[in-house]
Amino acid sequence: MFEPAEAMLYADGPVRSPAELSLVGERRRGHGSVYAALARGEVDTEGHHRLAASGSPHLAAADPVPHLRAEQGSARDGPGWPCSIVVALKTGRGSWTAPLDAVRLAPGDDAATVTAAQLRRVVGALVEFGHHRPDDPDILIVADAGYDGPRLAFLLAGLPVAVLVRMRSDRVLRRATLPRPPGTWGRPRRHGDEFVFGDPAARGTPQVRSRTRIRLYALARVRARDRLHPRLPHRSAWAAGEDGLPIIEGAVIRLQVQRLPSGAIPKPVWLWHSNVDLDTGEVDRCWQAFLRRFDIEHTFRMLKQTLGRTHPKIHDP
Repeated sequence: MFEPAEAMLYADGPVRSPAELSLVGERRRGHGSVYAALARGEVDTEGHHRLAASGSPHLAAADPVPHLRAEQGSARDGPGWPCSIVVALKTGRGSWTAPLDAVRLAPGDDAATVTAAQLRRVVGALVEFGHHRPDDPDILIVADAGYDGPRLAFLLAGLPVAVLVRMRSDRVLRRATLPRPPGTWGRPRRHGDEFVFGDPAARGTPQVRSRTRIRLYALARVRARDRLHPRLPHRSAWAAGEDGLPIIEGAVIRLQVQRLPSGAIPKPVWLWHSNVDLDTGEVDRCWQAFLRRFDIEHTFRMLKQTLGRTHPKIHDP
């Protein structure tokens, strides 16, 4: 990046703008030459992907994060330039994550489509470099309600991954259709009865029940129902279907905790998992994995406050 190419500039503390590197003792030129070197430099994207694939993540989280435009004062003024970031989640008591990939979401992009392409690239690198073998468990992709879980699972079909996404509490899914009685005429139904998140009478009996005590949330009550799917619309991302809309079944998990660390009133969290026929152990792993998704928020805070990701007031993406 600098002349000579092997030179590296570093400071004792955080550097919040490239101009500050011109104050380092080894650099005797003006700050304009630092920006000129950055303009002529390149990022070894392929090398980064190889390095990111050096570990085999069992949990991965995806989330969009905006970079405000120079004329914007806060995130409430507009979304700025959103960027889809994929990280590998760690296990244990720490909250560190390993960033794997970042792609800008251009105007009009479908977040699920862009993120699916990212995940295909990341998972493909893991398989290519031998860090994920056929007998390894599927990589669990965790995302928040900003993503369409069934759409993401549909786009990732064929990969060794499972999708776990939070759904809004006002969603309505459909059950699987029952076998047709003998002698029934007419077109068979594609969708069963409604499963209304906000109506206890329409939920039916859960297939899995679980109760667990955890340090931050006290008692966690979990209920899981199997083989539920959304009724897809003939528009937007699904309008290009060739032979009709698919039936994308999954398991729905309802998580209700006793308390929140902030003291707020806890509300139920609804999760959709792309696999079916989950047992109690798999259901518990799912909601615990979703709680680990919040580690990505600590990563975003470090990128912004410590590494100065949003400090430059850029005028174009």
